[in-house]
Amino acid sequence: MKQFIVILIAALLLVGCTTVQPGSVAQTGAAESEAAATSGEIIVYTALEDDQISNYLPLFNERYPDIKVNIVRDSTGIITARLLAEKDNPQADVVWGTAATSLLVADQQGMLEPYAPAGLDRIRPEFRDPADPPHWVGIDTWFSAFCANTVELEAKGLPVPTSWADLIKPEYKGLIAMPNPASSGTGFLSVSAILQMMGEEEGWAYLDKLHENMAVYTHSGSKPCRMAGAGEVAIGISFDYRAIKQRDAGEPILPVFPTEGSGWEIEANALVKKENISPAAKTFLDWAISDEIMRMYATSFPITAAVTDVPIPEGYPEDPIAQLVANDFVTMAGERERILAQWAERYDGKSEPR
Repeated sequence: MKQFIVILIAALLLVGCTTVQPGSVAQTGAAESEAAATSGEIIVYTALEDDQISNYLPLFNERYPDIKVNIVRDSTGIITARLLAEKDNPQADVVWGTAATSLLVADQQGMLEPYAPAGLDRIRPEFRDPADPPHWVGIDTWFSAFCANTVELEAKGLPVPTSWADLIKPEYKGLIAMPNPASSGTGFLSVSAILQMMGEEEGWAYLDKLHENMAVYTHSGSKPCRMAGAGEVAIGISFDYRAIKQRDAGEPILPVFPTEGSGWEIEANALVKKENISPAAKTFLDWAISDEIMRMYATSFPITAAVTDVPIPEGYPEDPIAQLVANDFVTMAGERERILAQWAERYDGKSEPR
């Protein structure tokens, strides 16, 4: 059985408390601080799916009606590039549900403010930055899945692929879409998985063969699955949530989890370092790992940062952890720019226009 391997080390959260006497100046200050934490306006950058945001965010709005949340949503690569471009004049207050490897890159640039959100002690150690306080905290994982259009494949007399090895067979030439790893976290986790499973030399040789079968590289992790659902391609290399959601919506999509294992990532949150940090931003991060929203994450993904009572959604492998390949996040974050540059040089000619 494959093991759930991460290069992250647990750190203990130390919690302190202060007693405030009634009627004191400290009590007045505390009241003012509480008001600031439950009102105002924040900008949240996220790579979560639009349909997830529309389910999740109303829970926050109901609990904190006086905090206005301005969502800026895009693919992981675009969010990462935007954060880095704004390094000297940060616009976002919070990053929510974006790849941990991207947050590691931002943290290396000194762009994240350490913060221990309320309830951090419930978070599994491998889902958080080991620093105390942490610079980022995870919420769930997402991982590679193929979206196979059974109608299209049957019409072409082709079997449903079950492995990464199947995808480079000549009969699938021109029938596959995959996310561009520079734009999409899903694309990067798939490329990263191949290079880690096979090694650099064999991994790039495999990607060369996969490129021969590729119809297009998209700038969205979910688009290959949407294309497959619409019959624009027969196979979309995408991710678990999207494949299962489209199947459940009645599309002719069979979610396929490759037999060699799936590349994966942690969706994580962070506080952006800036001159004036809004107390409401910390309130958002507290809520973003609360029991309430963690149960919502668990309806989309089978592996969450805190244990919930939500059963694994139908359609996933019985043991989703065993599906995950060994993944060295720290190394992949450090190698990200080199890998993306090499990928673009080899394959960017088939990327869709931006």
